[in-house]
Amino acid sequence: MTPRALLRLVATTCAAVLLLASCGGGDESTMVGRVSSKDRMTIAVSYDQPGLAVRRLDGAYRGFDVDVAKFIAKELGIDEPNITWKEAQPGNRETLLTSGEADMVVSTYSITDKRKQVIDFVGPYFVAGQDLLVRINENRITGPKSLNSQLKLCSTAGSTSAAYVKEQFAKDVKLEEYAKFSDCVTALLAGNVDAVTTDDVLLAGYAAQNPELLRVVGQPFSKEEYGVGLRRDDPESKAKVQAALQKMIDTGAWRKSLEANIGSSGYKIPDPPKLAA
Repeated sequence: MTPRALLRLVATTCAAVLLLASCGGGDESTMVGRVSSKDRMTIAVSYDQPGLAVRRLDGAYRGFDVDVAKFIAKELGIDEPNITWKEAQPGNRETLLTSGEADMVVSTYSITDKRKQVIDFVGPYFVAGQDLLVRINENRITGPKSLNSQLKLCSTAGSTSAAYVKEQFAKDVKLEEYAKFSDCVTALLAGNVDAVTTDDVLLAGYAAQNPELLRVVGQPFSKEEYGVGLRRDDPESKAKVQAALQKMIDTGAWRKSLEANIGSSGYKIPDPPKLAA
């Protein structure tokens, strides 16, 4: 082989290697490109929401939101061992996305216009109703309008639930805020607050853990649409996450997960919602 021919062969080989590397790495300006390039994904979920997302003592993650997150990751080519889980709390979810600490948030994340100014959503993948959790022998509280200045209502910092009750139904109720919903439930059991408010499906999980002590009032008074949180201005990733959610619904995996995770609580599993375009 002549020196000139050898040089052409080396140049061609190098170009092919660079092309393959480029194709394999993906476009790192998008979430799907980054996770493909790293073969790893960071997903934020709650750690203390029975039936939806809990971190067990053995370090395993279980719940409907966890199953949604794992299904999406799998559709993006990321196996469960390559998922890094991060705790999402109501007050830090937008920051986890905008700072790049998480690629995706799946954490009973209600879709609101205010939040959509900061991050993007795919969904809704579940629609819940807001309700109240009370002690089993509580007879003063029959719904949000029965709350008054003598009663303490608990929710979490950064949640929209308590503010909605105060604005729409009970402007004089005393609000107590804690970092986690489980802290609110502990306060309720201890008699430090009189009711906890958040989405009915979440409250049903807590009631199922303490059926002899707690009950859900059972008068839902709002509609909460859960979405998967993503960073803004990433239409490619949004489209792929939407396709994954639709596949989860169409294959029956969506309903199967709900039945496995919250069916025992007595909560009536709804029909799957229609994903927004």
